Amino acid sequence: MPNKHAAIKDLRKNKRRAARNLREKTNVKALTKQLKALVKDGKKTEALALVAKLQQASAKAAKKHVIHRNKSRRLTSMAMKLTASK
Repeated sequence: MPNKHAAIKDLRKNKRRAARNLREKTNVKALTKQLKALVKDGKKTEALALVAKLQQASAKAAKKHVIHRNKSRRLTSMAMKLTASK
């Protein structure tokens, strides 16, 4: 446990930020799984609607440096390929 007041405050801030980052990552992963499930079931119209949400969430996470920008682009590319081929 930190001794100085500023270090204690930094610890609190880091915990809040880590929780926020985890929410962003979890959201992106959940959307990816939902998209793959929809494509597997053959529900193209619902999958296309979900692609936009996934793209927005991954771009936002990349903007906040929660995930790498190339990962965001790979996720978007993967989503487009999945919905285009089915």
